[in-house]
Amino acid sequence: MRLKSALFLLLVLIISVTVWLWNNDTIVVLNPKGMIGLQQKNLIWTATWLMCIVVVPVFFMLGFFAWRYRANNPKAKYTPDWAHSHLAEILWWGVPLIIIVFLAVITWTSSHRIDPYKPIASEKKPLTIQVVALNWKWLFIYPEQGIATVNYVQFPEHTPLAFEITADAPMNSFWIPQLGGQIYAMAAMKTKLHLIANEQGTFRGCSANISGEGFSGMVFTAKATTEGEFSAWVETVRGSSGLGWDEYTQLVKPSSYNPVATYRLSEPSLFDKILGKYM
Repeated sequence: MRLKSALFLLLVLIISVTVWLWNNDTIVVLNPKGMIGLQQKNLIWTATWLMCIVVVPVFFMLGFFAWRYRANNPKAKYTPDWAHSHLAEILWWGVPLIIIVFLAVITWTSSHRIDPYKPIASEKKPLTIQVVALNWKWLFIYPEQGIATVNYVQFPEHTPLAFEITADAPMNSFWIPQLGGQIYAMAAMKTKLHLIANEQGTFRGCSANISGEGFSGMVFTAKATTEGEFSAWVETVRGSSGLGWDEYTQLVKPSSYNPVATYRLSEPSLFDKILGKYM
């Protein structure tokens, strides 16, 4: 009786946790606000449900066999010479094999469909944003708008974002969980990430790779607005102080939990200069 109660409680717990995860908006990767993030969420749940086809029956049979073949159950059939069953072999090898094939196909197709280097198809022109991971802050450069920011990035909704990413610090990882997956930032290398916001909002950005003492303070704000609000913000930032190589050499010094800062870009080739710094 105790075993039945325990199995029932375990089943209720599994169902409750699954429903909670499905409807919980506080887990940001399960509450996407962008096209890429939504596809990644669907991939996570698809893989989870497929794996449950094996996991759930295994746990159920574990409890059932322990109860069915307990020492004080005389009704259980005792077959000490049993050694093989073709049906059992087909089930415990065939079902996982089919699931693995499905997972392989899904992983292959989704990896190409949401490749971070693949531009997002849209009628709107992509907004290029250059990202530099520093110790321990983020520098964002808008080459076409002639501005730069620290720990803050703003962009219009429904506009493809073409991030060009490098580092002037140990290897890091650029990540806006609600918009899509992370991509590494490495010195003397340029990686790419294409994202898009499906709606207006303020999202948390961070580093997904531990990079030393100030890692916990390496966070930034990503804000999606209307095109009009974005244009007005750009004009405001253009009135800030200039950011050239001399100012950058001061900015690059290690610091954590940096407040938001805005600059007028006084050296258009700043990103390329940072990229070639270690070459």
